[in-house]
Amino acid sequence: MTVSSPTDFASLPLSPATLANLVTLGYQQMTPIQAASLPAALLGKDIIAQAKTGSGKTAAFALTLLANLNPRRFAVQSLVLCPTRELADQVTLEVRRLARADDNIKVVTLCGGVPLRGQLATLEHGAHIVVGTPGRVMDHLERQSLQLDAMNTLVLDEADRMLDMGFFDDIVKVARQCPKERQTLLFSATYPEGIAKLAAQFMREPLTVTVEAQHSGGQIEQRWYEVKDKDRLHAVGQLLMHFRPASTLAFCNTKVQCRDLVDVLHAQGISALALHGDLEQRDRDQVLVRFANRSCSVLVATDVAARGLDIASLAAVINVDVTPDPEVHIHRIGRTGRAGESGLALNLASLDEMGSVGRIEQLQKQESVWHPLDELKPTGSGPLLAPMVTLHIQGGRKEKIRPGDVLGALTADLGYTREQVGKINVNEWSTYIAVDRAIAEQVANRLSRIKGKNVKARLLED
Repeated sequence: MTVSSPTDFASLPLSPATLANLVTLGYQQMTPIQAASLPAALLGKDIIAQAKTGSGKTAAFALTLLANLNPRRFAVQSLVLCPTRELADQVTLEVRRLARADDNIKVVTLCGGVPLRGQLATLEHGAHIVVGTPGRVMDHLERQSLQLDAMNTLVLDEADRMLDMGFFDDIVKVARQCPKERQTLLFSATYPEGIAKLAAQFMREPLTVTVEAQHSGGQIEQRWYEVKDKDRLHAVGQLLMHFRPASTLAFCNTKVQCRDLVDVLHAQGISALALHGDLEQRDRDQVLVRFANRSCSVLVATDVAARGLDIASLAAVINVDVTPDPEVHIHRIGRTGRAGESGLALNLASLDEMGSVGRIEQLQKQESVWHPLDELKPTGSGPLLAPMVTLHIQGGRKEKIRPGDVLGALTADLGYTREQVGKINVNEWSTYIAVDRAIAEQVANRLSRIKGKNVKARLLED
C-alpha cells in the first residue's frame, strides 16, 4: 500500500480526474503555499495567504474554486480579481489547464485595454469563472452584463498590488455585490494595513498563512559587483557578454534608468526591450510576447511593471540598482532558478547602496559574495542577439486565425521546417509569430496568405 506524504496532491480531497490531470501537467508535490493553504481552503475556509509570484499560489486558489464548481450550472460561480491584464491572462491560462479534468468549464477574462463589445458578447453566452481587473469588472457590474448571484468563491490575487494601484474602493464595491455566503481567498506578497482593512470588511474568520520568502541557495548563484554610478550601465553589458545568458530580466529602480540602459545595450549590439509604466497596453503586450518567444535577450523593467509576470526558464536576473526593500530583492532574484533549474542573480552596487545590501544580507541570513568587475571578459563570439525574430500580423481570433493555421501556412505552404518556427501567439486582434532570425526577413516578404485569407506580415525590430 502506498502512503501519501502531506505534500502529495493525493492527500487532498480532490477528484481522481483532477489528480490524474495534475500528474499530466507535471505537478508532483505541493509547494509550501499550496501545502499550507489548500487543506483549509478545500474545507471552505476563508484564507489570507502571504505568497510571492512563482510560489504556486495560482494553483492553490484555482484548485479550490474548481472544487467548488458545478459544471452543469451555467452561471458565474467564481470571480478572480487581479491587478493587471498580464496577470489576469496568466491566471486564466492556468485555470484552464487545471480545469481540463472537467468537461467544458468556461473561463472568461475581463480586463481594460480590450474592447467592451467582444466581452459583452462572450458574457451573453455564459461563463463559469471570471478573471478580471477591478475597473473592468465594475464596468460590467454597472452595465448588469455580469451577474454574481450564483457566485461561491471570490479570489483577490496580488491584493497589495491592487491597493497600490488605488483599487480599494472598487474591490469593496465588487465584494458587496457577491453573495454573503461565499468563500474568499486573498493572496498578497506583502501585508500592508490595507489588507487587514479589506479582510475586516468582508472575510469570515480568515485563516492567515505565511510562507517565508526565501529560495534554496543551491538553485540560485548570487554574485555581487561593486560599481561607480557612472560605470553602472556599461557594467550590465559586461555581465551579459561574459555570462551570455539565454534570457535575462534586468531590474532598474526608475523608468529613466530603464530607457537609458536599453539605449546602452543596443549600442553594444545586445537585443533588449524596456518594460515600464509609460508604455501603451499594445506596446506592453508586444514587449512581453517578444521576450517570452525568445525574440529579445534582455527585458529591462521596473518592479511595478514586472509585477505579475511569470516567465518560465529565466536564465539570469540582473539587479542594475539595489532596491532599498530587501523583500523586493528576494522577490526579484526568485524569478530565476525555478522548477529545479539553476539560475544566476547578478547584482551591481555602489558605495551609497551598501546599507541596502546589509539589509538584504540580514534577511537572507548570509553574507554577499563579491567579485571584481575586471574578471568579466567577453566569451563566445559576436553580439548577444536573440535567436528568434517576431512577425506581427494584423488579425487574430476575431478573424478565426488559429496557431495551427499559421504553422500550416509556414510549413505546408511555404516549405519552412517546424524547427524554424517558434511560439505563435494569437490574440483577439493580432497574431505574433516567432521565426528563426536567419529566415525572418524572407518569411516577412513571403507570408501573404493564411487559411485562404490575405495577410501582411511585418518584422518587429528594436
